[in-house]
Amino acid sequence: MGGAASKAVTKTGRKLPKRAETPSWAGVRAPQPSEQPLADRRASETRTEEIDNDARDPDFLANLSRLGPVRVDHHMQSIHPKTTETSRLFQSRTESEHEASSPLPVHNRLHAATLSELLDKRKGAKSVQDVERLANEYGIDASKLENLARFVTSPSVQSGSAVRTVEKDGEESVVMKAVWIEPLLRK
Repeated sequence: MGGAASKAVTKTGRKLPKRAETPSWAGVRAPQPSEQPLADRRASETRTEEIDNDARDPDFLANLSRLGPVRVDHHMQSIHPKTTETSRLFQSRTESEHEASSPLPVHNRLHAATLSELLDKRKGAKSVQDVERLANEYGIDASKLENLARFVTSPSVQSGSAVRTVEKDGEESVVMKAVWIEPLLRK
């Protein structure tokens, strides 16, 4: 039933033990019949005999003495978190929660999905007036929109660049070329 490697080892004279040997540490901390099971133990506000017995644990004391006294490096510098960054983070989160709960839109602030929609519509703009009209419609300054559009755009795919491949396992993948599209604006 075993592999050839295990059969080869038994033929060379190696013998397996007839019964499991108990480790040398077995039974050192075996619970006494008088002790309560762990499930029945509860925290106590007063020191009981059971707590005192647990404190006299010889293994615990031996491990503590082996560790020795605590060494404190008095030349260490304390680390203080940057309170300005933390307070700014909390302030930003508070403002964001306030804006989200407000029924009125905040000027020059858009959710990611709304911004993506605006950037998509901007690609189809034909004139500067179209971009300004979109900016006003979405509650953002046209100058802020143009500044943002220099660095951020919504995903666009080059037409005719899709390549479909089918793997041996039948899984199909499609790869397309992404492009940056700027609107062709007339003045």
